[in-house]
Amino acid sequence: MGKVKIKRKSTLIDMTAMSDVTVLLLTFFMLTSTFLQKEPVTVLTPSSVSELKVPTANLAQVLISPEGKVFISIAGEADPNVADGEWGSEPIRKEILTKAVSEYNKLHPNKKVELTEADANAFSKINMFGVPFKALPTFLRMSQTDQDKVISDMSRSDVGIPIDDNKDLTKPNEFQIWMRAIYSSGNDNLQSAMKKGEGIAVKADQSTPYSTVHHVLDNLQTLKMNRFSLMTALKTEQD
Repeated sequence: MGKVKIKRKSTLIDMTAMSDVTVLLLTFFMLTSTFLQKEPVTVLTPSSVSELKVPTANLAQVLISPEGKVFISIAGEADPNVADGEWGSEPIRKEILTKAVSEYNKLHPNKKVELTEADANAFSKINMFGVPFKALPTFLRMSQTDQDKVISDMSRSDVGIPIDDNKDLTKPNEFQIWMRAIYSSGNDNLQSAMKKGEGIAVKADQSTPYSTVHHVLDNLQTLKMNRFSLMTALKTEQD
């Protein structure tokens, strides 16, 4: 009696549907994710139990490196339909730059900073900045690669926004000039957020001496910007 041959079934699996799902998921996450902005220095924030999230729009973030260098990033309105896009990050950064440089030049008529339209456009695309006013022209005319190298070198004297314990707002220091320009940028939503304490966030490394952080906080209070957030990492069970 002959053996019954079992018909072999194909093991080929059609992966078309799986590929479609993968592409759809990838597209979804790309469109809904918020990408981390590049910062000049890696900062490990102290931990806390607070779960409040810092907004990503209408925000002035002050970054303090372990070496005490101060940097600022500016995020405008995320919705392009608000104010016809004039409150977006790039237009607002240009406006802030104009106001800040104008005030600096009035206070230092013998050390005026001269910037071109190309310089202003370059500034508008920078997420986080931190150089003295006198170094701005040279810095803004560098390539992005060179800018990254300069601003990440904490040993340089021309890196970091100058700050001191000045209390006389008729002669503001450079940090105070920048913060006042941000407040009066013309973006009503940003100004409103700063008044509520939602528009200013201070981020410092957990190893940064408190005296350095207090220096920044004291300057904000001198400017009557008494409401702000301190950025922290969520405390875990190991902490």
